[in-house]
Amino acid sequence: MIQETEFKKDTLSVKLFSTRREMGEDAALQVAQTMRSLLAERENIRMIFAAAPSQNEFLEALIAQPGIDWHRVIAFHMDEYIGLSADAPQGFGNFLKERIFSKVPFLEVHYLNGQAADPQQECIRYAELLNRFQPEIVCMGIGENTHIAFNDPHVARFDDPQSVKVVDLDLQCRQQQVNDGCFTSIDEVPTHALTLTVPTLMKPGFVFCMVPGTNKAQAVQSTLTQTVDQHYPSTALRKHPNAVLFLDAASAALLQ
Repeated sequence: MIQETEFKKDTLSVKLFSTRREMGEDAALQVAQTMRSLLAERENIRMIFAAAPSQNEFLEALIAQPGIDWHRVIAFHMDEYIGLSADAPQGFGNFLKERIFSKVPFLEVHYLNGQAADPQQECIRYAELLNRFQPEIVCMGIGENTHIAFNDPHVARFDDPQSVKVVDLDLQCRQQQVNDGCFTSIDEVPTHALTLTVPTLMKPGFVFCMVPGTNKAQAVQSTLTQTVDQHYPSTALRKHPNAVLFLDAASAALLQ
């Protein structure tokens, strides 16, 4: 049985679980319920997914949920490195393709192209897609530096006029990719990326944020205790009208 504690911080619902497995399973259950409810009301739905090891248990549990008509779901991913080879396993599109996009029959999957000859034009192309489809659900995480997608503190803007943009990655963000086991050294981690901006991530009606692990404890504490400010990008979650933050015991270790 899942043992949980639940509380609110501003408008953000926070749910705590003993293990990351329990966290992922409950998050998948809630996302699936939301998907089924929306699909009962409209022809199709649009979702944005994060790519990170923190999402593994959630993604595994989500594709096992019954009663979801995946043929009516359109998927996007939220950020991508610039300059990796198209088949690099560290590519976020490849990560999601392996763990969910190839596992269930989506109506459409839209990828950010980190190999595009003109990254700025790729941002425009993807922003037009997002504007056309208007996603309703975001499934995401929080980085060690409180980034959401690749909106690191030095580039995050709560009032960003862009929907998708090119960013340079700070050292803590790049080190996290090593800590997660995606790269063997920081020298291998790309320095730039494409990312959906904070307003784009906060625009959909439902946001589900899965954040397990000891390495995320400080970021979780900052998310819930710091002033809502773009220097702590994840604090934007506390002003979303329908966001849920899922934590395990390790990531919640510094909370009172």
